[in-house]
Amino acid sequence: MLLLISPADVEEARDCAKASRHLDIVDVKKPDEGSLGANFPWVIREIRDIVPADKPVSATVGDVPYKPGTVAQAALGAVVSGATYIKVGLFGCTTPDQAVTVMRAVVRAVKDYRPDALVVASGYADAHRVGCVNPLAVPDIAGRSGCDAAMLDTAIKDGTRLFDHVPPDLCAEFVRRAHDTGRLAALAGSVRAEDLGTLTAIGTDIVGVRGAVCERGDRTTGRIQPHLVAAFRAEMDRHSREQAAVPAGN
Repeated sequence: MLLLISPADVEEARDCAKASRHLDIVDVKKPDEGSLGANFPWVIREIRDIVPADKPVSATVGDVPYKPGTVAQAALGAVVSGATYIKVGLFGCTTPDQAVTVMRAVVRAVKDYRPDALVVASGYADAHRVGCVNPLAVPDIAGRSGCDAAMLDTAIKDGTRLFDHVPPDLCAEFVRRAHDTGRLAALAGSVRAEDLGTLTAIGTDIVGVRGAVCERGDRTTGRIQPHLVAAFRAEMDRHSREQAAVPAGN
């Protein structure tokens, strides 16, 4: 399982760089513009320069509307700026067909420029609160549009968590559907260390966190701490070892 950490700014990205051996992906977003708010191109570039070259940078392009051309241009801007994971929050898509149309445009824009970049279709575990596409439809959307990964996050950051909206059995179904289409499965949304056993057991490929590695566990007023990143990775590795020791079929 890969660990994706989301710093709020360039200074936090420096702290991520200090803890780079404990993480796999540095994620660039702008939380004050939404759950998957897009940051500025120059911020993506600066963070790309800060983070060690062997660590990929992810960038969100926003909680996007149903405007395929607009979203495709934003995605191209992110990959040109140095991101190799391009995440799109399907906030304004109310049907799977709308989401597929948006993501096909993104995939074309990104892959024409950089074929090895990974495109991530992100739905929301709390979709019922904002009126967007059903979270369990996202793996099929990713498959139909040629994305590389399907992701779930939470749209409203009010203290509720991934499992509050999509319980573990349905998250397992999400992962299974993603894998059935040949896609990676990424899960985020106020994930804590105590969730890692479940996330590992269901086969999650990427886990995204912020609050869990911030001081006081506060994603808003806390700052990312390298020692908390190291501790979170240690827990991930422990659960991975335990899962590997479980006999097949159990």
